[in-house]
Amino acid sequence: MQNLVLRPATPQDEPSVRVLVQSVLDEYGLGFDPTEIDADLEDLEAHYRKRGGRFDVLVNADAKIVGCVGLFPLVQGVCELRKMYLLPEVRGLGWGKKMLEFSLQQARLLGFQRLTLETDSVLKEATQLYTRYGFQPYLSNHLCCRCDTALELWL
Repeated sequence: MQNLVLRPATPQDEPSVRVLVQSVLDEYGLGFDPTEIDADLEDLEAHYRKRGGRFDVLVNADAKIVGCVGLFPLVQGVCELRKMYLLPEVRGLGWGKKMLEFSLQQARLLGFQRLTLETDSVLKEATQLYTRYGFQPYLSNHLCCRCDTALELWL
């Protein structure tokens, strides 16, 4: 397994995070939308940490960001797992599992009781990972335009 480090994102990471997210979305034929769905990536501090959540990046030995994941507060006690993506070079090495476990732990520490997420069924590996950890389908009031599945986990 590669020597990677998961750490809190900084404002200096934002351009690299946007490139990573857009790259993965393009790979799967899903659209990157910097003005709406992905506008949160313009200011990670304001959209995540200052609201009571967090955004983390996975970096390799060369300090290249190869993965990311966010906990985005929605309402009291509920957060959304957002932007959990890995570059192809680090997939299949167990880092998706580690990032998810870390995020579940952090969500509990931040006081959330319920974690939601939206995904697209084209992201088969991610959906399988979420369901292995107990995420269940639920009826969302609305799904973002690039998602066809809503999942939740009570912590």
